[in-house]
Amino acid sequence: MSVTVPDAAWRHVPLRLDVERWATRQVRRRVLAVVHTVTSGQRLLEAVRLLEGETRVQVVFTAAPDVFSHGVDDFLARMRALVLPWSQAVQTEFDLALAASHGALHELHAPVVVLSHGAGHNKFVPARAQHTARKHTPRKHAAKKDAATKKRTATKHASTGTRVPEGAPARDVYGLSRQRLVRDGAVIPEAIVLSHQEELARLGRECPEALPAAEVVGDPCYDRIAASLPSRALYREALDVAPGQQLVLFCSTWGPRSLLGQDWELLERLTSELPREEYRVAALLHPNVWNTHGEWQIRSWLAELCRAGLAVVSQYADWRGALVAGDYIVGDHGSLSLYGTMTSAPVLMTGHPEADVDPDSPLAELCSFAYRLLPDRPLRRQLNRSAATYRPRQYERVAARITSEPGRFARKMRQLIYRKLRLRAPSARLRTEPARLPHTLPYEGSGALSP
Repeated sequence: MSVTVPDAAWRHVPLRLDVERWATRQVRRRVLAVVHTVTSGQRLLEAVRLLEGETRVQVVFTAAPDVFSHGVDDFLARMRALVLPWSQAVQTEFDLALAASHGALHELHAPVVVLSHGAGHNKFVPARAQHTARKHTPRKHAAKKDAATKKRTATKHASTGTRVPEGAPARDVYGLSRQRLVRDGAVIPEAIVLSHQEELARLGRECPEALPAAEVVGDPCYDRIAASLPSRALYREALDVAPGQQLVLFCSTWGPRSLLGQDWELLERLTSELPREEYRVAALLHPNVWNTHGEWQIRSWLAELCRAGLAVVSQYADWRGALVAGDYIVGDHGSLSLYGTMTSAPVLMTGHPEADVDPDSPLAELCSFAYRLLPDRPLRRQLNRSAATYRPRQYERVAARITSEPGRFARKMRQLIYRKLRLRAPSARLRTEPARLPHTLPYEGSGALSP
């Protein structure tokens, strides 16, 4: 189980002023891993793992406040991590903080490195006003920033810390917008990790004062999927795809505009219309779906479909292996659809998922040509049609827009972390391992999925 500090007034050994008396191993740097949601936590681990074997560094985790924070405590408990309450984390100085979301980062006393928690920056979010009043002690590390950076972030854009500028669009690109990156006229992150060079131009349009903090590092999931492609047969075996069967992955992000939120009937049709001897249908759901409704409820909702043959990929499974195993990807505007372009599977969509997508993003390009499923036509015929009209070059072009640093995330991210920690990085080369074998929720056959 995780070790949680119950009392903010009491300091755990790695954080005490007299740490030399109590700690078994003396460290030179302390890193705070900030977990907002299970999704961001999974992404964050790709960076934190780059410190494995580093005895000069102590990593401490904390659960940041977020509307989707349900499930984070269990996530950290499964890691057996040292967890600091948020109330204490914001009162403690760290040499570096790592996060894969943006909420409340301005409260930390550490230089912050922010990663994307999905495949780049594709989605619009509603613009909202920002607050100017600070309820925390100003970050001490801010004083270390050079004068030029201070001047850039405090001039003509300073007013944006109080409100959304008049005439600005009603929606912003999540992760690149000023409302997420600027507070009181200052850019919050010390470094903004981007996956592709083209994101620099998009960041320049959304929040030009944040450009000096941008670092094009790459995409860890892209690299993991690429390393997993040769093991496709193993992933299919793990998901019980029989010889001669084709795997149809129903991939849904979260929210009312998601595939699951708008087209539950499609999941029912996939399960009932496709012959079980020829097709295996599996549902791959965003962690926010599980953690918003609860695993018991999801299992209850899907029990009838599981009786009809639906497989449900566990929320604790490595989704990247499941994606590699698919023959067809039925998706929406979530990251799984975009990562699906790395495989040889056609991506099929319903409705108009591009309504929530930045038109300059690679996901928008995918939406422009992805096969559209029609509700009044047989699904088997449409799957065959999507395979017949599959154009590899279209998919390759979109996949190339996921990252401009293929295979280099681990090396470049480690260099960034050690540079910010002011430590010499290890000389050992890093190797990206394939994804772990996926697994589905066990089905007891009595109308319920077992825990």
